[in-house]
Amino acid sequence: MKQERELTVVDSPEFSEEAAELRDAKIDASAELPAPPAGEDLASPAEPERQAEPVATSEVERLKAERDQLLNRLARLQADFENARKRAERERAEFREFVMGGVVEQFLPVLDNFQLALKSTGTAHQLRSGVSLIVKQMEEILQKMQVTAVPTVGEAFDPHIHEALGTVECDDVPDQHVAEEIRRGYRMRERLLRPALVRVAHNPKQVEE
Repeated sequence: MKQERELTVVDSPEFSEEAAELRDAKIDASAELPAPPAGEDLASPAEPERQAEPVATSEVERLKAERDQLLNRLARLQADFENARKRAERERAEFREFVMGGVVEQFLPVLDNFQLALKSTGTAHQLRSGVSLIVKQMEEILQKMQVTAVPTVGEAFDPHIHEALGTVECDDVPDQHVAEEIRRGYRMRERLLRPALVRVAHNPKQVEE
């Protein structure tokens, strides 16, 4: 039978030095990695995002509150403007009614006189005289309102205040002047209420010259 050999490890200075170096390097590597604090998760880099989230939410809420305030203010301004517009329209309508009422009130006596004339049983001459008085009464009222008649016969034809119905041949009125008034025109101060309807003279003598 063969005898088994026992392998005996003999300590040598070189082997002992290498083993010591490896052991020291292992200890240094483990020392370079500090242990995390107790209770702290390794996924701590995500923590700033969770902290920023409440800040962003509060900023959004603040902007929403400012928006709501501006919208409420705009709604109030629109309501105030609409109320002011309606009030101005109502005041204008009331003023127009007041002015028109004053005008109508002045013409009521004229209407009364016309009704009396219709009930009259007098002669044609008496009726004519009564109507003439009524016309005079109306003209006085118009004068108080600064309403005047547009000048016509003998005046140079002016298309701004005259409306020509036609021409008439005559030698006693200058050519292109108003020879006849068909319907009287009126103006209030400088405003033309309606033009006068006229016929314009055609003077052959002046045309030949």
